[in-house]
Amino acid sequence: MDWVVLVCSGMLEAVWALALDRAEGFTRLLPSVVFVAALAASMIGLSHAVRTIPIGTAYAVWVGIGAAITVAYGIVTGAEPFSWAKVLLLAGLVGCVVGLKVVGGSH
Repeated sequence: MDWVVLVCSGMLEAVWALALDRAEGFTRLLPSVVFVAALAASMIGLSHAVRTIPIGTAYAVWVGIGAAITVAYGIVTGAEPFSWAKVLLLAGLVGCVVGLKVVGGSH
């Protein structure tokens, strides 16, 4: 269950990162509210997950998921240029996250 919470928290990291971009220095209310709510939920989930998942593994998975989703979203929406190198690097990042789950254990 903690792994599910961690993955969801990683997804929420992408939400708050994208909301932060849209908040334009916290001058726009709705994206600012989404940022704060997603950040809080993401941190709460991460703190829950590290009760049974080692912090190094949990943090790497959390950041990896958030970064991969954020970059993929940017490519899909046209905010970031597409390149096969980015796709391969994102696939490698996701592969490393899965690898941490496979070789990791709980403490």
